[in-house]
Amino acid sequence: MHADPALDALFLPFDDGLLPPPQGAAFLGARPGPALQRWAGAGMTCEQDYRPPAAALERAGFDVVADELTPPATFATVLVLPPRQREQARAMLARAVRLAGPNGRVVACAANNAGARSMQDDLAALAGDVGVLSKHKCRVVWTQPGNVDEARVDEWLSLDAPRAILDGDVVSRPGLFAWDRVDIASALLASHLPRDLAGRAADLGAGWGYLAIELLRRNPGITALDAFEAQHRALPLLSRNLERFAPRVAITTQWADVTAGIDGRYDVIVSNPPFHADDRVDRPDLGRRFIEVAAAAMNPGGRFFMVANRHLPYETTLAAAFRDVRVLADAKGFKAFEARR
Repeated sequence: MHADPALDALFLPFDDGLLPPPQGAAFLGARPGPALQRWAGAGMTCEQDYRPPAAALERAGFDVVADELTPPATFATVLVLPPRQREQARAMLARAVRLAGPNGRVVACAANNAGARSMQDDLAALAGDVGVLSKHKCRVVWTQPGNVDEARVDEWLSLDAPRAILDGDVVSRPGLFAWDRVDIASALLASHLPRDLAGRAADLGAGWGYLAIELLRRNPGITALDAFEAQHRALPLLSRNLERFAPRVAITTQWADVTAGIDGRYDVIVSNPPFHADDRVDRPDLGRRFIEVAAAAMNPGGRFFMVANRHLPYETTLAAAFRDVRVLADAKGFKAFEARR
C-alpha cells in the first residue's frame, strides 16, 4: 500500500489529544491505511464510492457505504478527505457540516499541493473558526459547527448535483472523469468506431457513458451492453444516459474494479482506461490490466477498441493478448487501437 500523508495527518489531532477519539464517526472520502486501521474498532462508517479503496476498506473490516451519507443521519465526528475537484470538495464539506450538526465536529485534511489552504478557507466560511495542524506536507483543520452559514451550505451542496451537459443531451456530475465535456481521447476513438458491430458489448470504465452512447448510436446490431465503472456516483447517470437505447439494447451498469476481472463474454469491448491513480502518477499497469481483462472476456472473433495516451507502452500487451492489432488513429497525443481475438 502506497504512502498516504493526508490520511496520516488527518488523525494527528486525535493522536495528540487535541480532540476526543472519533468513536462512531462518519468518514467521507475514506481510504484504507495504517492510520485508519488503528481505529478499526471505533464503529466508524466509511463512505467511499470508488470501488478499489471501498473493497480494501471492506477487507480491513470497516463498514462501507457507496451512497452519500445525508441527514437525518448525524455523527459526533465527521472526518473528510476531500477530492481535488473544487465543486465536489465544497459540496462534501457542506454535507459534513450538516452531518455533524451543532453538537458535532468536522475534521478535514488535504495535501498542501492539493488545495489544503482552500479547504481551510472553505471550512471556515461554512462554520466559523477552525483549528489547524500541519505535518507531512499536509494541513488538517477542524471545527465545531456552531456558527453555520446555512445559505452557503445550501449553495455549496448544489455544486455537486447532477446536471445536463452538451446542450442537454446527457447528464453528468462533478468528480467524474471529463465530467462536463467529451474528452479528446474518447472522441478520437468514437470517430473511428465501425458501424458493423453486433452482439453483446461492454464498456470498461464507462464514466458517464460517452463511448457507450457512440457505440450504440453507430451499431444497431448490438443487442446488449454491460457498462463497468469504478465510481458508484456514475451509475445512475449511466443508466439515465443509456436508457434511450432501450428496449432495443439490454443494458446493465455495474459498480466494478475492472482490474479485478469481469464476468461475461463479449463480441465487442470498448475502453478508454484510466492511466493514473489518486496520486496523479502515471500507472500504465492499469491500462495493461484492462487489456488482459478484455482479452479474457472476449468471444472468439471478438473486437476490442481502445484509446490511450501515445506515450503509454500498450502495444506489447495488446500483441500478447490478441491475434491481430492495428492502429486506427494516432493524433492529438493519443493512439486508438482495434484488436481482434
